[in-house]
Amino acid sequence: MITTNGVSLQYGSQKLFSNVNITFSQGNCYGLIGANGSGKSTFLKILSGDVETSTGDVFITPGERMSVLNQDQFAFDEHTVLNTVIMGHKRLYEIMKEKDAIYAKEDCSNADGIKVAELEGEFVELDGWNAENNAAKLLNNVGITKDLLDVYMKHLEGGQKIRVLLAQALFGNPDILLLDEPTNHLDVETSVWLEGFLCNFKNIAIVVSHDRHFLDKVCTHIADIDYDTIRLSSGNYSFWMQSSQFVLEQRNQSNKKIAQKRKELEEFIARFSANASKAKQATSRKKSLDELVLEDIQPSSRKYPFINFEQERDLGNNILNIENLSKSLDGQPMFSNLNITVRKGDKIAFVGHNDLVKTTLFRTLMNELKADSGKLTWGVTTKKAYYPKDNTGYFDANIELIDWLSQYTDNTETSFVRGFLGRMLFSGDEVFKNVKVLSGGEKVRCMLARMMLVGANVLILDEPTNHLDLESISALNEGLQKYKGVLLFSSHDHQLVETTANRIIEVTPLGYIDRANTTYDEYLSDKNIEKRRRKLYSNK
Repeated sequence: MITTNGVSLQYGSQKLFSNVNITFSQGNCYGLIGANGSGKSTFLKILSGDVETSTGDVFITPGERMSVLNQDQFAFDEHTVLNTVIMGHKRLYEIMKEKDAIYAKEDCSNADGIKVAELEGEFVELDGWNAENNAAKLLNNVGITKDLLDVYMKHLEGGQKIRVLLAQALFGNPDILLLDEPTNHLDVETSVWLEGFLCNFKNIAIVVSHDRHFLDKVCTHIADIDYDTIRLSSGNYSFWMQSSQFVLEQRNQSNKKIAQKRKELEEFIARFSANASKAKQATSRKKSLDELVLEDIQPSSRKYPFINFEQERDLGNNILNIENLSKSLDGQPMFSNLNITVRKGDKIAFVGHNDLVKTTLFRTLMNELKADSGKLTWGVTTKKAYYPKDNTGYFDANIELIDWLSQYTDNTETSFVRGFLGRMLFSGDEVFKNVKVLSGGEKVRCMLARMMLVGANVLILDEPTNHLDLESISALNEGLQKYKGVLLFSSHDHQLVETTANRIIEVTPLGYIDRANTTYDEYLSDKNIEKRRRKLYSNK
C-alpha cells in the first residue's frame, strides 16, 4: 500500500497540489489523469521520492519494492540489454554483482565464505536462478529479440531502448509499479500484451497515459488531478468522463430537471456496474461500482475545445486515384505499387509499424515529395487541409497568435478571430502570445483551428493527437466522427482509429492490405488478415 498524507507542492506562485490525501491499494490499477501541465509526472516522482514535497509525506508499506519506468534513454548505455532489465530489481542485481566479485577472488577468506552463503540464500529467495530467463521472456514480449540480449544499450535505437526500459520496470514482480506513458513507441501487438500484463498484475499499478483505450482496458480506478488536489473514483476512464459530465450537466440544469438527470445517472451507474462485472478486463477483477452513489462523483473543471470541420463544397465522384505509386527515401523503400481509389464517405486509417512510411505517403499525396514511380490524381472538386506530423515550420514567424490565425481566414475581424480562438481554449490575453512560445499541445490546437477555417472536404492528418491532452483528443475524436468529408489519417490512439475509421489500409515497404467496411478491432482480430500481416513484416 502507498499513501499520501497532506501532500502539497508549490513552485513560487504556482501551486500544483494542495493537501493531497490518497491511498493506493493492492490489486488495483490507477489511471492518473489531468490537463497538460497539471503535474501528473511530477506526482509520480513524488511517490517515487525523486521530488520533495512542500508539505506532507508519502508512506509505503515496509518491505514493499517500488519499480518506476525510467524516462532517461541514455542512463544504461554502458550496460547490456539483459543486465539493464535485471537492474530493475536493484537488490537482486546487487547480490549478483557481490557474488561474482567474491567468486572472482583467487583466495577466499572464511568471511567471504559466510558472506557468499548469505548471498546465495537471498538469491534463491528472490528467484535469482530464473532471473535471466524471466528477463529474456519479458524482452521478447516487448519486441526485443534474443540476438540483442548481450548488446550494449548504446547501440540500440531510441524505440528499442524504451522497450527495454519498460521490461526493466516490469521485471521481478514489483509491489508498486509506476508507469509514465508506457505505450509510447509501442506497436499494437506490444500494447495489447502490456494491457494483458496489467490486467493480471496483482499488486499496485499507477499509470499516466494519453491513450484512452489503454486506460479503459487496464484501470480499475481514476485519480484525477483537478482543483489543486487529486480525486479518486472507481471505474475506468470512460466511466469517469461520462459520469463527471453527467454531474456537471445536472448542476447546470434548472431545478425541475434535476430529478430526471439524477435518475439517468443512477441508471448509467447501474449499467456500467453490470457490464464491468462481465468484461474480460481489469475492471472485472476489481472492486465493483455497486456501492457507488451519486454524491461520490464530482464534476470536472476540465475544458474541452470545440472542434468542428465544415465543408465549403460537396465532393464529386472522383476524389483520389493512386496507381502503382512507389517511393524510397535514402535508398530505403517506403511503399511500392500502391493502388488505391478513395471514394465518397471514406474515413481511412493508415496503419503500420513504421511511422515514416505513413508520413512519406501523406507528404507524397500533398506534393511535398515526388513519387519515384506511378501516379496520383486528385479530383477537381477536392479541397484539402493537411496536418503534418512536424508543424514547427508554421510557427517560425515572430507574431502574436491572433495575427497568426488571421492569415488563414478571409474574415479578419478581431471579434471573429478571437471567438474562434476562444473555441480552441485561448481566451483573454492568451491571444496575444507570441507563437514561438506556444507549448506542443497549444500548437496542435492552432493547427486544427487553421484546418477548420479552410473549409476542406478532404482532411489529411498525420498523428494529430501527439502532444494533446485527453480532453482535446476526445474533442478531436468527436469532430472527426461528425465530419462529412473524406478523411485520410494515421494515429496511435486506438480509440480514435476504432471509432472514426471505416476503412483500414496497412502500408509497409513490402506491400499493403486494404480493407473497407471494417473497424480497427475487427481488422486486428481477423485471423486471415493476421496471416497476411505476418508476411508483410517477415522480412523486416
